[in-house]
Amino acid sequence: MFGFSKRQKKIVKKKTPVEIFAEVSLRLLILTIGAFIVAFSLECILLPNKVIDGGVIGISMMINYLTKANLGLVIFFLNIPFIFLALRNLGKMFVFQTFFSITMLAVATNFFESLHHPVILDELLLVVIFGGILLGFGVGLILRNSASLDGTEILSIKLSKRFSFLTIGEFLMGINLIIYSVSAFVFDLKQALYSILTYFVASKAIDAVIDGFNSSKSVRIVSEHYKEIGKAIMKELDVSVTYMKARGGYSGEEKILTYCVVSRLEMAKVKAMVKEIDPKAFLVIEAVHEVEGIRVKR
Repeated sequence: MFGFSKRQKKIVKKKTPVEIFAEVSLRLLILTIGAFIVAFSLECILLPNKVIDGGVIGISMMINYLTKANLGLVIFFLNIPFIFLALRNLGKMFVFQTFFSITMLAVATNFFESLHHPVILDELLLVVIFGGILLGFGVGLILRNSASLDGTEILSIKLSKRFSFLTIGEFLMGINLIIYSVSAFVFDLKQALYSILTYFVASKAIDAVIDGFNSSKSVRIVSEHYKEIGKAIMKELDVSVTYMKARGGYSGEEKILTYCVVSRLEMAKVKAMVKEIDPKAFLVIEAVHEVEGIRVKR
């Protein structure tokens, strides 16, 4: 990648104990906020309307409905075996943060249950939308900070390693399909279908939190005027570009491919600049879910 100076490469800043403490404290605070948002969605919106989440939380909600057992404690104890399962494969820090998040969720659900609040929403469409958004937002905060609230995700990771013909997502889908099928008998088919819709809304909210609303775009540009295009991008957007050699499939001629990563808001400007310099330029644009490192400026 063009634009990195030798000085930038040599700088390796080691974090001080104070910085490490501040970083860990902030992460635990975010995990706590995420757990309380999830608990609010479960206790105040979803459970009073017999709409459930997937995974361990969904199972816990059905047990709570059938036995009146404490929801927070059920979630906590059902997740314990999966936490031990994660210890071997996913690392001590992930396990600690997951244990902390699940503990905070148990505390938060008990807190909201103790308030004896009235039903906030009773219109099922609003329950699905707002309950799902809040649930997904809270879970997304926790996932983004290297923790989990649901043991079925850990189980799916473990199973996908042992049975490689299915992906983590396929295992997770199968487990949730069983859970929602059971919920049709515990509640009724209508509530099960609303629960599936809630899960879908929550998954989209999770994606938005993890990927961000201003997700980046990677751009590959094939043009004879690659130098002019590269200079224009670096000058106008202060973004570094990379030039890569490529060979045309039909012509067999060697070409130079210009590559850069820009924000979604900058994408329109890149297109306009390329079109102005070379109307025949070939562009390939892809979504980038995460970018780390230095954004090089002149």
